[in-house]
Amino acid sequence: MPSEKYRPGKIVCVGRNYREHARELGNEVPKEPLLFLKPPSSVVFDGDAISLPALSTKVEHEGEIGVVIGETLRRASEKDAVNGIRSIVAVNDVTARDLQKTDGQWTRAKGFDTFCPLGEESSELPDLESLSVVTRVNGVERQRGKSSEMVFSIPSLLAYISRIMTLEPGDLVATGTPSGVGPLTAGDVVEIEIPGVSRVSNPVQESR
Repeated sequence: MPSEKYRPGKIVCVGRNYREHARELGNEVPKEPLLFLKPPSSVVFDGDAISLPALSTKVEHEGEIGVVIGETLRRASEKDAVNGIRSIVAVNDVTARDLQKTDGQWTRAKGFDTFCPLGEESSELPDLESLSVVTRVNGVERQRGKSSEMVFSIPSLLAYISRIMTLEPGDLVATGTPSGVGPLTAGDVVEIEIPGVSRVSNPVQESR
């Protein structure tokens, strides 16, 4: 289980990896995985507050299936990539949607402190093709997606990324969010769950 000492060396995220999510934001599905990074300083854990930055007026949740790397992957095959997985973890890729649109690149929108809540790591590696991810805000379901619905599968994503940058033990890959992203406001409680695998729940507050 992650502790306050656990910080991924890097957090590699995948954009628009569910067709319906790409459509809901008016985007095309990419022909190759669309990658971006979140800083390790954005990581918080179950029960920690997500802080809404004063610079944004539209902060949204993005529930995702996260993959924690257990072995160094460099130019890996899909089979080797799967063997290099340490665990699966629930991730909330919190996003300042207004800044994402105005900046033209995503570093600021994705990189605020508290913008990467992580759940506990799975105790064993589940079937990667049968995973689901569910987002609830104040107990109401907003998102539900399946790994089988991804444009690019988890093994193919890891292999692809490893041909660009070496994935090292402890690195985190966030594999994209399904449709249904929506706003967070102060006082909300947002929960990301990979049923039977991992869960993270966080209150939302104004930045202090």
